Amino acid sequence: MKNLVCTKWVKERLGNTDAVIFDCRFSLMDPEYGEKAYKKEHIEGAIKINLDKDLASKVEKHGGRHPLPKVEEFKSFMEDLGVSNNSTVIVYDDGDLAGASRLWWMLKYIGIENVHVMEGGIKKWILENNPTTDEISNINNKGSITVKLNEDLICDVNYVKERMKDKNTIIIDSRARERYLGKVEPMDKKAGHIPGSKNYDWANNFKDGKLISKNDLKERFKGVEDYKDIIVHCGSGITGCVNVLMLKEINIDSKLYAGSWSDWCSYEENPVSTEEE
Repeated sequence: MKNLVCTKWVKERLGNTDAVIFDCRFSLMDPEYGEKAYKKEHIEGAIKINLDKDLASKVEKHGGRHPLPKVEEFKSFMEDLGVSNNSTVIVYDDGDLAGASRLWWMLKYIGIENVHVMEGGIKKWILENNPTTDEISNINNKGSITVKLNEDLICDVNYVKERMKDKNTIIIDSRARERYLGKVEPMDKKAGHIPGSKNYDWANNFKDGKLISKNDLKERFKGVEDYKDIIVHCGSGITGCVNVLMLKEINIDSKLYAGSWSDWCSYEENPVSTEEE
């Protein structure tokens, strides 16, 4: 089943008893943005997800700026919002796919199969004159999830260190190029990148505000499929999920280094590069 779906596909499933819709809008620069946007208008039936509170846990010395919540806590949270293993889960944001991809990846990680990201987000939904509401959605039924962890989707700092010089492994850094090169670092305590990693800025999956075509995606990631092990990261494990999703769209499986650069640079002994690679 496809991961990216169009607005028409979503509209046809509004009101289905097995459908659960999540609004994942957020802004790293404005923590209140997602809540405000949701209260103004959202897709009918959509449940608001707060990235910092719901899709991440408490920041500690290591683990990055958006460490994953404990699996059991996330499972219970999703069950309270009506998600079961057989649910059709639809996630959306403003269209940049960052928040939506993070939830998509987390649900896939715990074994939920039918998770779909709405391409274009609510901006496209509104442009097409599809209905929205400002009414807070009611959660009518508690879900039931049997966790089946997909360990192939994730890796940690030790895994990365063990494979950073492996010729069969590629490490994809999803951050903006100036951060990759260490020219600027607005969020983390060190600037630069993991030595040997390649820069595939997640924002380059878009052109003029729209996702590029599958053919362009294949061209963008040309050669990545030749590696046996593909590790994707970003600053804190959010926008890297967009690259994971895009790779999946062209049938390339990858692992998310969930702690990402903010975890890597929290270890004083970890090497840092600012060279073009």
